Amino acid sequence: MASLNVYSVLVVLFLTCGAVMATKENDQIIKENNCETKMGLPCALEAFTSIFNTGSISKKCCSELVVLGKVCHSALVKRTLENPLFKALNPATIIAKSIQTWNNLLALIDSPSPSA
Repeated sequence: MASLNVYSVLVVLFLTCGAVMATKENDQIIKENNCETKMGLPCALEAFTSIFNTGSISKKCCSELVVLGKVCHSALVKRTLENPLFKALNPATIIAKSIQTWNNLLALIDSPSPSA
């Protein structure tokens, strides 16, 4: 019985340390790549709404998000998920929406503009 308790403590420690390391890793990626300064607030809000709620991203904001880069995009989404305000959200669903948003914006950027 004592070995089960020790095992339980080790599992909790492992999970806790893993979460802390993930947080530090995302923060480091964001800092090293200046992720928070590469995108204007209106476009950041559009992207956030598209991923964490419902909405779409304009072509202008798609361009800003592409300049931001996929590494920054992913790190910012993951760091947001670590915020206690978003603990009720399903991380797998949000990551899937994040990937879908990224793929959609790449398709929008690559699509020809309609003729006037």
